[in-house]
Amino acid sequence: MVLLTIGAFARAVRLSPKALRLYDQLGLLRPAAVDGESGYRFYDPAQLERARLIASLRRLGMPLARIRQVCDLPGPAAAEEIAAYWQQVLTETAARGELATFLVDYLSGRGSTVEETLLGIRYAACSESGPVRTSNEDTAYAGPGMLAVADGDRCSGGGDLASAAAIDAFKPLQTLAVPAEDLLGALADAVGEAERAIGEIAASTESGEVATTLTALLWSGSQLALVHIGDTRAYLVRDGELHRITHDHTYVQALVDEGRLASEEAASHPQRSLLTRALTGTRGAQPELSLHRAVAGDRYLLCSDGLSTVVPDEQVREVLTGAAGPQQALDGLIALAYAAGAPDNIAGVVADVVNLQTPAAPEAGGNGR
Repeated sequence: MVLLTIGAFARAVRLSPKALRLYDQLGLLRPAAVDGESGYRFYDPAQLERARLIASLRRLGMPLARIRQVCDLPGPAAAEEIAAYWQQVLTETAARGELATFLVDYLSGRGSTVEETLLGIRYAACSESGPVRTSNEDTAYAGPGMLAVADGDRCSGGGDLASAAAIDAFKPLQTLAVPAEDLLGALADAVGEAERAIGEIAASTESGEVATTLTALLWSGSQLALVHIGDTRAYLVRDGELHRITHDHTYVQALVDEGRLASEEAASHPQRSLLTRALTGTRGAQPELSLHRAVAGDRYLLCSDGLSTVVPDEQVREVLTGAAGPQQALDGLIALAYAAGAPDNIAGVVADVVNLQTPAAPEAGGNGR
């Protein structure tokens, strides 16, 4: 067997000898032989394919730990993992792009300073057990500066505690004077606090595992920051059109993103509730963070999958555009979920963005800012 020296192998795969030594130490790419006296490494030509794959994945920016997983998978599974990673990169890049645009506008003085003092929200929140459920792991919250829904995992136990703890970690942000440019940093810090609290809950459960989804909006003037992980959702109604502003972190959504499943098939897929991301208390959460600009007349809906999986988007739009106030809209949506059988618990928050120069009369069950 003819082996290649580390220098020849490095040139063939366009990796440096230093990188090859690192991959050896990490167990990612072991040399075929090592000289017992000099410690010089030699490689089998059959290793060129794996080395070239590693080099390509590094150019994509994939972490070494994930590269190890990809390299150990058969071809089709490795392709799926690379596609999933790249979709994650695109999502995170889009969020960073929104932040960059905001910072450019803010620092160049193009952002509005008048509107930020004039907008407020009127809101309603509710969490109800479905008729076939004996416990409720969903939590909904609405306050003058924050809206949030969370859906705890019922199977692991402690899901109700986890969803409540996740939202509680964000509530203190309402009492802080968080500048618009610091909103995403404040949310990231709160995610860490939520993970710490959920980790403590997990440690006290029999299984040692708990999980919850979370979708929350934090207000600062006309800017709002979104944190999202899992399959709870946030919708925006603007000018009569319904827009979903979150992306489900589920196995089925990943299949749709990769073109392997039609959107119409996703709703009935047997694994539609299988999450790919959640808050688990292990400090490994990867929530989406993004900035949005609120406009007077906007209406927001945050909900758990107990609502979104049984009430079609068109019906959601009709209720949100037809109801006079947040409480009426929320009541209408929950009624539709119950009419569809409500096989799961339901958590929902509806909020209207209003101009504080022309305050409306308070709606029963709602509050203003």
